[in-house]
Amino acid sequence: MKRRRFLGLGAGVAGAFGLPATLTGCGGDSSDDIVILRLLAAEFGTTAGAGSTQRYWNDIATAFHNRTDGVRIDVNVVSYENASDQLARMIEAGEPPDVAHVAAFADYAEAGDLYRADQLLPLPVLADFVPSIARAGERQRVQYGLPLSASVMRLFYNADLFESAGLDPDSPPRDWDELIEAASALEEAGVASPFGLPLGHDDAHAEAVTWMLAGGGALTDSTGTYTIDSYVNVETFTWLRDELVIPGLAGSSNPARLTRDDVYQGFAEGNVGMLMADTLLMTQADLAGVRYRTAPVPGVDDPAISTLGQATWVVAFNHNGHLEEIRRFLEFVFTNDTVSSFAARNELLPVTTPDSQEIAASDNEDAQRIAPFLEQLPGASFYPVGKVSWGTVAANIASGIGAAVQRDSNVAEILGQLQTEAEAADVQAGV
Repeated sequence: MKRRRFLGLGAGVAGAFGLPATLTGCGGDSSDDIVILRLLAAEFGTTAGAGSTQRYWNDIATAFHNRTDGVRIDVNVVSYENASDQLARMIEAGEPPDVAHVAAFADYAEAGDLYRADQLLPLPVLADFVPSIARAGERQRVQYGLPLSASVMRLFYNADLFESAGLDPDSPPRDWDELIEAASALEEAGVASPFGLPLGHDDAHAEAVTWMLAGGGALTDSTGTYTIDSYVNVETFTWLRDELVIPGLAGSSNPARLTRDDVYQGFAEGNVGMLMADTLLMTQADLAGVRYRTAPVPGVDDPAISTLGQATWVVAFNHNGHLEEIRRFLEFVFTNDTVSSFAARNELLPVTTPDSQEIAASDNEDAQRIAPFLEQLPGASFYPVGKVSWGTVAANIASGIGAAVQRDSNVAEILGQLQTEAEAADVQAGV
């Protein structure tokens, strides 16, 4: 299998294939001998520059065109916020894409709209995916999603603020008692927000699930049943309310109105001492000149056994009957350097075991930055994207979980309502 080295791929796909970065994919050849595959992708990176998903897929399309006869790729990239709705509209209109790069896919797998992963890639290629990620791409133990990138949550902390508060940057908090001690010291040193707790609507489900795992709980059990209102999860959010929010250690802003963008910006400005984040924060913090470090998420008594993992997925729709052409395209994507390039250019994690092993063995500075995240990837807990109900449940958690940490809140009642809504969503999905 041809595979380019993961390290040093900052130039992106175009540079890897010797193409000018300005070239784009084209679907304009309408010859009867040409099959045009339509690709819909969400913009996961920045809209300009090396991190652009648009540029990424355009470069791949151009490279594929230059090496392949009879198939062309028509690239359509839309904003992350609009991607799901755009895909739904295309399906409803009877004009589905052949390939999509999305965040979730279970409802289409359930409807029988997708090709299986083993129809799209050779088994040796499938076997290279990190097992925990490959399992997350399954629907009822059948893999449909091909992972393109991944991330995991870790504790980020400002080393300068730690030192100014008399804390040792080489000894980050390992458990919740130490977390409170560090946050209290930061507060006494005048840090506006010792711990950033974004439970506002945009990404609150990520923060919530990270804390569930830190407390020894989970979003679902081993059978995939939602466990939002478990005793352990109630204890976790009660602790967050009583020990972190009410004493002011999460700052003066209401966590229910605080977004991840807010706390990332606060960290970059030196106003947030600690927060849970993934590798995407590194670039923002670097540009701001923040001297930061990362550590495993603190758990109740020790570092959390598992942390939240997230992935983006490539899926293929079967409506247009282009299996052979889709297979040729996806084999090109997943057996060259393009998967690693997408991760590298977006400060995300590679999704294959060989790439992970290469980084672990390297003394390259970029590799050392993400190596701790990669170490946690095999044991990460991913969203249940194989559940048709997950989109609804994620939205409900995001909009409702902030109420759990308000003063005088009834945590058990709030989590119980989210659990009831999750169970109803499962019923609606036919589970």
